[in-house]
Amino acid sequence: MTDSDAALATDRISRNFGNFRAVREVSFSVARGEIFGLLGPNGAGKTTLIRMLSGILLPTSGDASVLGFDVRRNPDDIKRRIGYMSQKFALYNDLTPRENIAFYADIYDVPREEQPRRVENLLEMAGLSDHRSELTRSLSGGWRQRLALACAIVHRPPMLFLDEPTAGVDPVSRREFWELIYAMAGEGVSVLATTHYMDEAEYCNRIGMMYQGGLIALADPDRLRHDQPGRLFLLDCDKPESAETLLQGMPDVLGVSVHGALLHVQARSAEAGPEIESGLAGAGIAVRRWEPSQPSLEDVFIRLVDEQRGAQDAATET
Repeated sequence: MTDSDAALATDRISRNFGNFRAVREVSFSVARGEIFGLLGPNGAGKTTLIRMLSGILLPTSGDASVLGFDVRRNPDDIKRRIGYMSQKFALYNDLTPRENIAFYADIYDVPREEQPRRVENLLEMAGLSDHRSELTRSLSGGWRQRLALACAIVHRPPMLFLDEPTAGVDPVSRREFWELIYAMAGEGVSVLATTHYMDEAEYCNRIGMMYQGGLIALADPDRLRHDQPGRLFLLDCDKPESAETLLQGMPDVLGVSVHGALLHVQARSAEAGPEIESGLAGAGIAVRRWEPSQPSLEDVFIRLVDEQRGAQDAATET
């Protein structure tokens, strides 16, 4: 994909705050009409990156463009052409949904003659027609989320930034929200969304996994799972803590992580399973369940983070 095909492109973009590097030489692009997800824990640099791309923060180094505009030279042009929805989107609690959307229509200079129809269309799109006259403070989290999205797209932006948009919202509302995003992408809107919900990343066409300010993986969800080395096993046993310690020292085990009452064991190969089971039995650990499984994005992310930490520890020792 060339830059002319991309709605957004970055080239080794970084941002420092004093001696702290929040974003480290990140490079990726987002195609027109693509839903691109930035996945990572809190503090990974996702919000700092999205604020640079939306023209709010200047990069310390590197380059980026959004809709053909340079983030350094043309931040105001970018702000006028994008929609931006953050976790703490500024809804006005003492206004109704209709009044909130109308207010943002004024802010974004939507022509006055178009505003009534646009407000009605957005209320219908967001499912808020029956709530149009309620005060925003009385709406549930899911309805407020829909209203925030409607306000962010009132000016029909070709690029939409969503920064942790569904944090604190119930799973059903999250799914309904993403159905709205899919509909917008189908109309050609490009979407960049940040999230720390692993299941939410499944909605994205491609994912960039972030850790400590840098990209540690960049691919579509299926490719990330397919490229997971070895074979994943689910382990249910009577002494999970002891089993985790034992497994971490086995040469045929690439990684172990805790998932509720189960352990996810990444073995070097499927053939390593019997030897691993024998080692657990020899240590007096009763195995109730041991079966192969398909890796999730969470499994992929945990493995990549473990690799990063291992490389950092090795560098520190040398």
